[in-house]
Amino acid sequence: MVIRRLAVAGISLAVTLGAAVLPAAAAAPAPPSAAPPSRTISTADRAGQAPATSRPHADAGRAAPLAAPDIDVAKVQAHLTELNAIATRNGGTRKSSGQGYRDSVAYAKGKLQAAGYTVTEQPCTSGCASGAGPNLIAEWPQGDAAKVYMFGSHLDSVSAGPGINDNGSGSAALLETALTLAEQHPAMAARVRFAWWTDEEQGLNGSDFYVNSLSAAERAKIKAYYNFDMIASPNGGYFINHITSAAAQPMKAYWDSLSLQPEENTEGAGRSDDYSFEQAGIATSGYAMGASARKTTAQAAKWGGTAARAYDSCYHQSCDTTGNINATGLDRSVDGIAATLWQLAVTPSTPANDFSLAVSPTTGSVDPGAPATGTVSTATTAGSAQTVQLSASGAPAGVSVSFSPSSVTSGAGSTMTVTTTTATAPGTYSLTVTGTGSITHTATYTLTVKGTGGCTGQQLLGNGGFENGTTPWTGDTGVIGAHSGQSAHGGSRFAWLAGYGYSATDTVSQSVTVPAGCRKATLTYWLHIDTDESGGVAYDTFKVKVGSTTLTTLSNTDAAAGYTQRTLDLSAYIGQRITLTFTATEDSGLQTSFVVDDAALQTG
Repeated sequence: MVIRRLAVAGISLAVTLGAAVLPAAAAAPAPPSAAPPSRTISTADRAGQAPATSRPHADAGRAAPLAAPDIDVAKVQAHLTELNAIATRNGGTRKSSGQGYRDSVAYAKGKLQAAGYTVTEQPCTSGCASGAGPNLIAEWPQGDAAKVYMFGSHLDSVSAGPGINDNGSGSAALLETALTLAEQHPAMAARVRFAWWTDEEQGLNGSDFYVNSLSAAERAKIKAYYNFDMIASPNGGYFINHITSAAAQPMKAYWDSLSLQPEENTEGAGRSDDYSFEQAGIATSGYAMGASARKTTAQAAKWGGTAARAYDSCYHQSCDTTGNINATGLDRSVDGIAATLWQLAVTPSTPANDFSLAVSPTTGSVDPGAPATGTVSTATTAGSAQTVQLSASGAPAGVSVSFSPSSVTSGAGSTMTVTTTTATAPGTYSLTVTGTGSITHTATYTLTVKGTGGCTGQQLLGNGGFENGTTPWTGDTGVIGAHSGQSAHGGSRFAWLAGYGYSATDTVSQSVTVPAGCRKATLTYWLHIDTDESGGVAYDTFKVKVGSTTLTTLSNTDAAAGYTQRTLDLSAYIGQRITLTFTATEDSGLQTSFVVDDAALQTG
């Protein structure tokens, strides 16, 4: 949370500032068996008016609201552990202009992409501190695109510390909520968009830039924005932004169900990223557990903790590490986030209007430079016909996909044309065809580009030296960077897997197509292993995989000074689309670091 932000006179501003997990002194009431009833936010609600009393549905036999999941707080804490490790590798900070912030973005981005989110890095091109990294935006591609609920937190820390409560707590809680949504894959009534903001600590600059970049039409689609900034303060309280507003009611209902007696977040008013949305007239709320303000005697009596002591005594200091997290409050906060999301955006039953999507044929085989065609068919499966927008993803370089027409009324069809070039690499590619209406459906089309019998030798891996950010690597991409404590084989950046000294697993992956027509494909990489283990027992391991097949396993017993070049024959995968993975697994004892650099996959 930023230290101070001026409030506009006459406007009540409540910000998500902190979150604290109550100390153990306050016993946690049993969570409810089901989430409170869902409700939508109307135009009147957004203006601050009280919602009208709801009336029973005529269809009394309709399914009850879908209960929100219990988010595993241990998984949230695992994200915090990684953010702390990222800070440690980058001078003890994740400030917006540093590598620690960019590595934090890469860590979250890799997990979100793997879960199926539409992920965008938005550079802050004006108003941010010099060198500030991007905003990270992730949207779950289902639900009504005209109705968007946003959940955000700032991902940067101050320069003085790693920022694990401020604001790793909010960032990690949103990340695990997003991953749980993808895993459960419920039917969606609305779109959910998650955001991790840059440069909040320098003046809410990342969120300001985002809001100002939205058109009026895009702003109107955002029905409410929820902010989470410091939700694990060790001596914290339970605070809600705009607690009496309609937007706050799902959040308040959950904490009320735990008998927490939450209060208005006055300390955080105008001091976090929800303020940027408030200024644009968008309804806001969120959870907070407090920063440097002191807990009152009355608050200590109902919540536990110590009166006359700051909610977070490590606020904006180097001691804001994983040791500064209150797990009880973090658990209550993340479960409240999930309850709010499920009530607002998840539907318990099949949408009133629905359609099906199919591609025929499902496969196509062409020579490089030739097109492939197919028919996309749709049908109305429930309710009324609707407009379906068609798109495709997963096409490799040199391949484009078009539809004629590009949108259809469900029940109609479209011709899909897949266009290749003479430079398209031979191989087999999986394309995803997406139809977007009131909900989203997908179908798979497999394209095979035939080999010509010849082979042009080439290096297939992208960014094998890790010098150009993290793309196209996925997974735990926070391990990629110019970390202090290790050195590169070439350049200044590398991938440092493991090296924590406790039980952990790091993985980075990249998918490539190995062209047909070649005789040989060879993987080379430089690996440095150092360890505090001793003896001949393999406690910590490093594996190279293609798909689920392990090609080689190294361990702490292979430790040596400096880098060693390793070579693997991948000729068995010629003509295939493969996923290459480096995985390091560490036990609960002494550290072993596996440092990878200058990887290449050469054909010939």
